[in-house]
Amino acid sequence: MTDVIIRRATGADVPAIVALLADDELGSTRESPDDLAPYEHAFAQIDADRGEHLVVAERDHQVIGTLQLSLLPGLSRRGALRAQIEGVRIAGSARGLGLGETLVRWAIDEARSLGCVLVQLTSDKTRGDAHRFYERLGFTASHEGFKLPL
Repeated sequence: MTDVIIRRATGADVPAIVALLADDELGSTRESPDDLAPYEHAFAQIDADRGEHLVVAERDHQVIGTLQLSLLPGLSRRGALRAQIEGVRIAGSARGLGLGETLVRWAIDEARSLGCVLVQLTSDKTRGDAHRFYERLGFTASHEGFKLPL
């Protein structure tokens, strides 16, 4: 994927990012690409936060992938900085070409360069292929996650 550029997302990328988020079995039930207002509001907050890194992968001036890297300062682990990877999505036309690995490796390298001692992520229990992908990249399923809808 040498022809791909990974860059910080801009407000103009929001429709493409939302389309990627909605373009899978789980995302299609929870995303609303026809109403961009909440996404634009969230983008403004993300963009203003120095601890948030929302990026897109672009080929031929078209967004074909995205992820968000969030820095998590904490007191545990001797005050260590951690990174959380969220919202990894690849366009259907680019799946299977190594772009997901390129994006996640970018996030790991970025986290390391920012002083993080750990990179973590969550993946829905139904995404078996994604679990195998993350394990291949060196992640281990070390914790059980819990969520509480509010």
